[in-house]
Amino acid sequence: MRTAAALLILVALAPCQADEPQNHWAWKKPERPKVPVVEGQQFANPIDAFVRGKLTAAKLSPAPPATREQLIRRVTFDLHGLPPTPEEIDAFVSDKAPDAWAKIVDRLLASHRYGERWGRHWLDLARFADTNGYEFDEPRPDAWRYRDYVIKSFNYDKPFDRFVTEQLAGDEVFPNNPEALVATGFNLLGPDMTDSADQAQRRLNTLTDMTDTAALAFLGLTVTCARCHDHKFEPISQKDYFRLQAFFTPANFRKDVPVATPAEVTARASAVRSYEQSTKGLREQLAAVEEPHRKKMFEDRLAKLSPDARTAHRTAPASRTGGQIELVAETEAKVRVTDAEVTKALTPAEKALTEELKAKLKAFDSKKPPAPPVAMGLTDKPGAPPKTFLLERGELDKKGVEVEPGFPAVLLPENKEAPAPVKALANSTGRRLALANWVASTDNPLTARVIVNRLWQHHFGRGIVGTASDFGFRGQKPTHPELLDWLACELMYPTDKGSDSSQPWSLKRIHRLMLLSETYQQSTQATKDGAAVDPDNRLLAHANRLRLEGEAVRDSLLAVGGRLNPKVGGPGVVLPEASRAAGGSRVVAVTADPVEHTRRSVYLLSRRNLKLAFLEAFDLPDSNLSCPKRERSTTATQALALLNAEETMVAAKALADRLTREAKTEDARIALAYRLALGRAPSAKEMDRARAFLKESPLHELCRALFNVNEFVYLD
Repeated sequence: MRTAAALLILVALAPCQADEPQNHWAWKKPERPKVPVVEGQQFANPIDAFVRGKLTAAKLSPAPPATREQLIRRVTFDLHGLPPTPEEIDAFVSDKAPDAWAKIVDRLLASHRYGERWGRHWLDLARFADTNGYEFDEPRPDAWRYRDYVIKSFNYDKPFDRFVTEQLAGDEVFPNNPEALVATGFNLLGPDMTDSADQAQRRLNTLTDMTDTAALAFLGLTVTCARCHDHKFEPISQKDYFRLQAFFTPANFRKDVPVATPAEVTARASAVRSYEQSTKGLREQLAAVEEPHRKKMFEDRLAKLSPDARTAHRTAPASRTGGQIELVAETEAKVRVTDAEVTKALTPAEKALTEELKAKLKAFDSKKPPAPPVAMGLTDKPGAPPKTFLLERGELDKKGVEVEPGFPAVLLPENKEAPAPVKALANSTGRRLALANWVASTDNPLTARVIVNRLWQHHFGRGIVGTASDFGFRGQKPTHPELLDWLACELMYPTDKGSDSSQPWSLKRIHRLMLLSETYQQSTQATKDGAAVDPDNRLLAHANRLRLEGEAVRDSLLAVGGRLNPKVGGPGVVLPEASRAAGGSRVVAVTADPVEHTRRSVYLLSRRNLKLAFLEAFDLPDSNLSCPKRERSTTATQALALLNAEETMVAAKALADRLTREAKTEDARIALAYRLALGRAPSAKEMDRARAFLKESPLHELCRALFNVNEFVYLD
């Protein structure tokens, strides 16, 4: 029979169906609640007061603190996705200063490895991949720039409101900032059927994807159902959906947004001038031979198109309307003239002349400047934007009423529908900036709640709201609603305004607050009463034991053997197994330098249609969709990977070599193996077992056995 406390918990955690959807708690702007007073207890950290208040009400006691070895291993993986070194463990264990734990947290947050770890969490939400997906899964050669932008933003503790603004409207608000231009690639990261026969439908699919993902990632709101009809469960109408999409409708989807810095632009301009002066005569002669053929073929193909399409192609790109942009995209392949086609059209004499000219031009290749850096992203232009229509059943050919950009009515004061305050800019319509200003506003009831909940989820194993990308009426009710609102307000309005770390919207400050809490520092020991009353540990009577993600497991294998390449950023590394053809996609060239193959997993080329088997075994998410939370399954495939995968075998031998170099005796090697792999010294019983094992097996087999101990992939 359930106890009264258990029944109260079940009621509190049930889906939010008690109120009318329009009066749902998440639609109301958070207000900072008072920190609760728990009788007989005082807390330096407000988080503990909120958590302990719930535990006291449920008549539960908190678990004792974790050991120092457990704590530094937990927090190092939490913030870096890597194991602590023996030296780091020893330094923390021996540091008796009152601020020893705070110093560890600050050191980890200051490292560039923090961005690599937490950037990966955001990339899951952003459905990041280095390829297009669908049948041909073509590479996106510049997608990595967005990945590096995210990592850098986390490392520099970019205020979250600016992080949001740059991704939604970086080109509109910071048109001369290469980072902000790269940030808009967020909107184009979804899968793309580049060979679609219907380019207008392809554009609509992309608009749909960016609308849905922006709502999920920034607002924790599921709007997808409202594309075809009024949402069945949430107070989101079909009109709301297309009003939201209207913010994105004027955007041009580009793969060639220039992102060179001013210094790079100046240097390249000088190199271009030098090259053009040196080759002017040769290029003019070559053009005189080829261009007449190229122009004739283009005009012949253009004549076969509709009058509207011909007009669109003849209109200068900067002057094309939204409809003309779609027409050009849809018919571009029909009028494209390739170099091979031009060569085939040449007379024998012309062909001989062009080959001679091209050979002479080749001698100047060393002076030819490389192509300027470009990125995927959005740009916009001023003027009248294309119209947006409500589409019946979401179908392109069933246009309903015209709609203007606007926010979901339920999120506006008193649930009143109102047009969005859009102000045209010199370089754009200003629509996406209007959306960004609303999303990143302190008046928005969702944005701050959603991001602090995401941080809580990764630190504690489960969000205060268990459905991290669904704060709606059908989402789970918060376990600690007052704490959630307190954290959201603390993110937007810091209480320590006089300190150096009082920047509003600072994620590192919220990390620090959570990590310094007694709640975070608890052990994973569950009490008998806790297991009976709160079996899912939603009230946090103890810390949750969490399994590492695949990237952290692979990176740990590299780190403990001393093989991890610390290089930061750049194009995705292609491992041999990731290079092969898959489905309709072609082979991708393997990264030539083998040293690159041991870089962190976040820098590996991510293919949508061919996942790395080792990472996939540990629940690598589907990059076609925004992923709010990784699954943590326990499967035979994981055990087989840790036993037999090449990653494990190579890591075991590397660790054995390291032990042989760094420890002179067998006992010292056993002790060091445990400290490197598990973050602790072996017990007397474990020492005896290891000695017996080594009498019959080589050292690298002991290392492989340690990789298969639960402690290697689970955090206490």
